Amino acid sequence: MAIRKGWKSYLPVFFRGMGMGAADVVPGVSGGTIAFITGIYEELIDTIKSFDLSLVNDLIKEGPKAAWKKSNANFLLALFAGIAVSVLSLVRVIHYLLDFHPILIWSFFFGLIVASAIAVGLKIKKWNAVAIILLIAGGGIAYWITQTTPSETPNSLWFIFFSGCLAICAMVLPGISGSFILLLLKKYNYITEAVKNLDLITIAVFMAGCVVGLLSFSKVLSWMFKKYHDATIALMTGFMIGSLGIVWPWKRVIESRLNSHGEMVPFRYESILPQSYEGDSQWLFAGILALIGFALIFILDTMGNKAQKD
Repeated sequence: MAIRKGWKSYLPVFFRGMGMGAADVVPGVSGGTIAFITGIYEELIDTIKSFDLSLVNDLIKEGPKAAWKKSNANFLLALFAGIAVSVLSLVRVIHYLLDFHPILIWSFFFGLIVASAIAVGLKIKKWNAVAIILLIAGGGIAYWITQTTPSETPNSLWFIFFSGCLAICAMVLPGISGSFILLLLKKYNYITEAVKNLDLITIAVFMAGCVVGLLSFSKVLSWMFKKYHDATIALMTGFMIGSLGIVWPWKRVIESRLNSHGEMVPFRYESILPQSYEGDSQWLFAGILALIGFALIFILDTMGNKAQKD
């Protein structure tokens, strides 16, 4: 783990957290990807993994200060503070952009994910048959998930808890978006509305599910990275490539349905080329924003590599 002294040394962690929060708000974009390319992913997983029974033993024997330091809690505090600030401040903005400027915002996200797949793939030290097979498998699994038709799900607290468990695993896994998992579970709008309206009960139950899922899944991820580093990254790269379909900017509605408010809303889409889009395709500005998103990832990747060397 990186050695940091003073609160100023945690500012970069806070801003990385903001980047993760911004990504996690968006269906199709993974906060885990941002953590990975900015160089804090393995520290994040190892830090979360340290919250186990041995930490309770340290707390009893050595006191809160020693336990806090051993668990790298300052890192988590700075990171999750950044995530919280970003989610609370951006959820309304993202909703507005998705409603009124979908082509432009999805183009930006498309550029982000293409660059993320390249940046993460470049972390593979040695390509072999296993890595290639897992890359293809990851792409196939992610594509299948993105083509799954959302179904109606209950709003019961137990299902909100389950949604938090499942979504957080995706949120910390590069290439799979927790927000998209919520979309598949038919809980994306429900949870984001709860955040906007400060529905504390729903938020608390969802966060409890996130904590349980995160503590469980972090041990698996940490083991995978240590034992099968290249294979794990190849699988994650495949996840990102396979998820590109969900953020393709130009789509045509092929099925609609009535929502709970009695309104007819789009239900299923198919991806089309810009020239086949009915209305203004905005292809020029869309292309520019995709390039900006692409460049942003490599800027973050360069900063992450530099931070790891310092």
